[in-house]
Amino acid sequence: MSRATTPPLSPVARVRRALIKPIGKVPPVLVASLSRWGHVNADGDRLDPPMAVIAWAAANVPGMALVSGTVSQARHRLDESSAMIAETFPPLAVVEDFRIDDTVSATRYRADEQSTGIILYFHGGGFVLGSRASHDAVARRLAIGTGADVVSVDYRLAPEHPFPAATDDALAAWHHVVGAAPGWGVSPDKIVVAGDSAGANLATVLAADVRGEDVRPALQLLIYPVVNASESADTASRREFAKGFYLTAERVNWFTDTYAPVPADRSDPRVSPILADDLSGLAPAYVLVAGFDPLRDEGIAYAERLREAGVPTTLDRAGSLIHGFVNMTALSADARGVFDRMSAAVRAALS
Repeated sequence: MSRATTPPLSPVARVRRALIKPIGKVPPVLVASLSRWGHVNADGDRLDPPMAVIAWAAANVPGMALVSGTVSQARHRLDESSAMIAETFPPLAVVEDFRIDDTVSATRYRADEQSTGIILYFHGGGFVLGSRASHDAVARRLAIGTGADVVSVDYRLAPEHPFPAATDDALAAWHHVVGAAPGWGVSPDKIVVAGDSAGANLATVLAADVRGEDVRPALQLLIYPVVNASESADTASRREFAKGFYLTAERVNWFTDTYAPVPADRSDPRVSPILADDLSGLAPAYVLVAGFDPLRDEGIAYAERLREAGVPTTLDRAGSLIHGFVNMTALSADARGVFDRMSAAVRAALS
């Protein structure tokens, strides 16, 4: 058990958990029936009813928004809300905390005695929020679903540590894991770099940083990545889903301003990897986008740029889901199904 990844729930959170968790037990037939009356996006995707409930709660229930109050309060609430709706998993063979250099903490998860490889995972949260605690259930589900060790990294966050602190920490984590892999009984050539949202940005930036090194990733697992913080990031999905679907345009802009307060930095490929001149030679990529996510279109465009550069790339469009759904698998069969697909892709890359 890791104290760093299991925050206690407040009495209010326990009540909310009791109210929300039954959503995940609604019979599939009823969910399918409700979805016929749900929101349909411009691409014809129909919103998963449990996702609609979460989106409504984020917009209307105090304390359920992605960001509210001070930065410190928002971080605490995200950790608590993630724990509140997390799935319950059987005990894992290994859950251990360790340090990378003097500034970064991490937790390694292993489901069984043997491991198929390593997933170096960077959590989402706009480079401002999120932690190993907020993504504990994500790491556990990945470890169980892939058979790989999952190393979840607490990289430094803005505004205390703006760009490029997070990218520096990601690179340090890579080198640490490459060196530690043999001691964990894993070959260094079986390491996947992965993350969601801001964490996916760090994963793909890391893949570019190490493409000239002797050891490179076996796969980039990019879950609804943010890849464009520049003024050119005016996509149809950012306009269509600007409000009402958990991640809003206002929050995207706030995250960008906080992480990259110097406007010129926002066109740096380490902030906006889609603007890189050359994406050739990167590790194969599995890019997952959600149908009701302001970041959807830039994720699709980034997958196309990777393909154009000759990078083997799979684009998985989870049309019924919203941003953040990997933290919501307890509530949605659709989210669980998509999670299982990406776990299968990791298994294939490590086999």
